[in-house]
Amino acid sequence: MFYAIFTGNMLKELRIKNLAIIGDLSISFRGGLNVLTGETGAGKSIVVDALGLALGDRAQTDMIRSGEKEGSVQAWFELDDSVPLPDIGIDISEDIVLRRTLSSSGKSRAFINDTMVTLQTLSEIGKSLVDIHSQHEHQSLLKAEKQRSMLDSYGRLRNELDAFGLLFREVQSIKTAIDELETKVKERAYRLDLLQYQVNEINTASLKAGEKETLEEERHILSNLSKLNELTETSYSLLYSSDNSCTEQLSMALLRLREMYAIDPSVEETLGMIESSLPLIEDAGIALRGYREKYDVPPNKLEAVEDRLELFRKLEKKYGEGLRAIMDYRDKAEEELKSLESSDERLASLRTDLRMKEEALLQAAQLLTDKRKKTARKIEELIIANLKDLAFGDPAFKIDMHQEKDHDGIYIINSYGMDRIEFLFSANPGEPLKPLSRIISGGELSRVMLALKSILAEVDSLPVLIFDEVDAGIGGRTAESVGKKLRAISGRHQLLCITHLPQIASLGDFHLKIEKKDKDKRVIVNVREIDGRERLDEIARMLSGTSTETSLRHAEELLGREK
Repeated sequence: MFYAIFTGNMLKELRIKNLAIIGDLSISFRGGLNVLTGETGAGKSIVVDALGLALGDRAQTDMIRSGEKEGSVQAWFELDDSVPLPDIGIDISEDIVLRRTLSSSGKSRAFINDTMVTLQTLSEIGKSLVDIHSQHEHQSLLKAEKQRSMLDSYGRLRNELDAFGLLFREVQSIKTAIDELETKVKERAYRLDLLQYQVNEINTASLKAGEKETLEEERHILSNLSKLNELTETSYSLLYSSDNSCTEQLSMALLRLREMYAIDPSVEETLGMIESSLPLIEDAGIALRGYREKYDVPPNKLEAVEDRLELFRKLEKKYGEGLRAIMDYRDKAEEELKSLESSDERLASLRTDLRMKEEALLQAAQLLTDKRKKTARKIEELIIANLKDLAFGDPAFKIDMHQEKDHDGIYIINSYGMDRIEFLFSANPGEPLKPLSRIISGGELSRVMLALKSILAEVDSLPVLIFDEVDAGIGGRTAESVGKKLRAISGRHQLLCITHLPQIASLGDFHLKIEKKDKDKRVIVNVREIDGRERLDEIARMLSGTSTETSLRHAEELLGREK
């Protein structure tokens, strides 16, 4: 069978500096099936781990090469408009370069086309470009959420899931609001009494702007009233009431000056001064008498002022310092009173909204269920066909989907719908279908995963798929079947496959060999494309551990078979 080589969007180059045992390494990739081989410990998995860093995976400082202060990885992708990327506010044309740097201090930086971005943004873009499938992912396939995600991905149910998710969040929000309001209603009687008391207390006080400052001044005066009265009496006596008062003395001086003026008019100005000052002094005396009468207050006046100031202090302690804070508290209390008084109507309105939203949510969940059922039947047919391609004789595969109800007979709905989904599998006729978690054989599980990946690749927009030694536990004709399946997928996606099986490596469109050498007491890792005799020798080594006449002949057969 002939498979076209994928030539669309792809990872063009990966450059790794100072990570693990890699010093400085650049790897070029091409479209189609790129196979990476090498002896155990040569650094194959490090390449995948490094790419993961460029895609936003979490980093550890021990990933930096020993003796170095910084490590980095850069992934260059060639893209066109067919790849849907999240809008991150960065101009992305035909090429996109993802870069990550790590320092020995633990600091990590991420870049997209030389623009610094958050790790979350880098991860969002990375997930839109590459899917790394490793042996670890086999275990994720055993989880119900992963199986449901695969079903929804193949069914292209993103719009339905978004619509359902929006309704689900709205329902949860209304339920939360109802719970909070019901709690308030239970506490309402106490709260109403408290708020009403507080509002009445503040209103009854009849506080006025500037009153506190005026009271404090008045208290200061009243506290010194005896001293003020003494000073007032003395001043009044000196100015006005005593025998030798200031007014009496000035009056006598005025008579003398008038006699002088009759003789010598030049004293007219001095006479005028005395004549004008005498009324002022008389007025001052009258003012002092009025001041004395002003503070002829009842004995309890100071006590009344102190009581009023104490009221201010009490209210400030309870509601906030200053008149503005007290009045703000009162205003908020009045608003809460109105809210509590109308809570019954609000609660009824929320319950009506909840019923309507729950009906809509159930309809959205049912729509998801219907589409999932149709998708499940299609996947079952395709998976069985793919499993047969992967050297299963007569396999069975079923997607079990059911719903559960609560004790009131109402469907249990969560954030992904109301369906409980589980993949069931049987490798041989006559054997009962079992959950994938009960598949003991790693080779069987890896082939089931590959079958799922194969059909998902038909609808997946991800340009690059990476398979990291997913061929564990298989060999012989089964390995060749897996290789052909990988090659078929590579007609729609760029594939990078790290493998230890010659049957798979020989089917690659391009063969990259990872080598580890010692130089100047340090390990040097190199990756280069091999073909011709070099590729023949590598396939022979993978067959028997060394290049022998028999292994070379077998390698020629593998490389020469129809692809």
